[in-house]
Amino acid sequence: MSVRLWGAVGVLLTAATAACSTAAATEPQVPVPPPGVEARELSIPFDRYNFSASDISILDRAEELLVGGCMRQLGMAWKVLPPSAAEDLEPQNRRRYGVVEPEIARLFGYHAPPDRPTVARRAAARDSRARSLSAKEQRAASGEKDGCLGQARAHLEQGTPQVDGALFNRLISETFEQSQRDPKVVQVFQAWSTCMREQGRQYANPLAAITDQRWMKAGPASQEEIRAAQADVRCKVKTGLVTIWSAAEKRIQDDAISAHPTEFQALQATKDQQLAAARAVLARG
Repeated sequence: MSVRLWGAVGVLLTAATAACSTAAATEPQVPVPPPGVEARELSIPFDRYNFSASDISILDRAEELLVGGCMRQLGMAWKVLPPSAAEDLEPQNRRRYGVVEPEIARLFGYHAPPDRPTVARRAAARDSRARSLSAKEQRAASGEKDGCLGQARAHLEQGTPQVDGALFNRLISETFEQSQRDPKVVQVFQAWSTCMREQGRQYANPLAAITDQRWMKAGPASQEEIRAAQADVRCKVKTGLVTIWSAAEKRIQDDAISAHPTEFQALQATKDQQLAAARAVLARG
């Protein structure tokens, strides 16, 4: 069975990426800066086999067109969502190693920043459209067996090979955990912890800092949280933590890819074919 990777084998479910995303909508309405170069340049080998936010945007827009055509054939309206600007999309590994962008730390501490304007506009339009659909339109759009959404996804997935999504998810988690036990990473964690202690912060590693329960409250970050996040980013720069940690992950993930060549070839083919199908839909308009 073919799967949609970005729905089935999506993002890393670890504290590094899931923490501090509480109540983003309650953040104050301050200008949200574009993603910093520190986040945009982060990459790991598994990225080649999973969908980035940019890839998901392509699939989502193609899906929109297919669903819209299907709904019109059924005599129903379908309001197309406004696009998200490429520069507003979330970098794939933005919070993989905790907060790495000085400006984000200054404005939001450890809290995940709110969506950039065009991403927020698209999400709001999606919610508004969902509320406006009648029960009949909802069934037509997303009915489990033969809804327009299911047909659209089947079209984009047609001919893609079988992939082992469970294996990929497991390897994402296992390699991330393994990287934290790498001797060089353990050493840089200690250096980072010493740096933080010199600034009055007691944390064993960056994951302990970003998951501090004091930062899990809804609403804007406190000044204490912001100061801690800024110290965190400074210590990452001083110790070279992100460079060392990402290098360890690269070695470990490259080994995992070599150990499962058939599975990763299928993942790559599925990704490439789905994106090619989506681009063809967009080209037809």
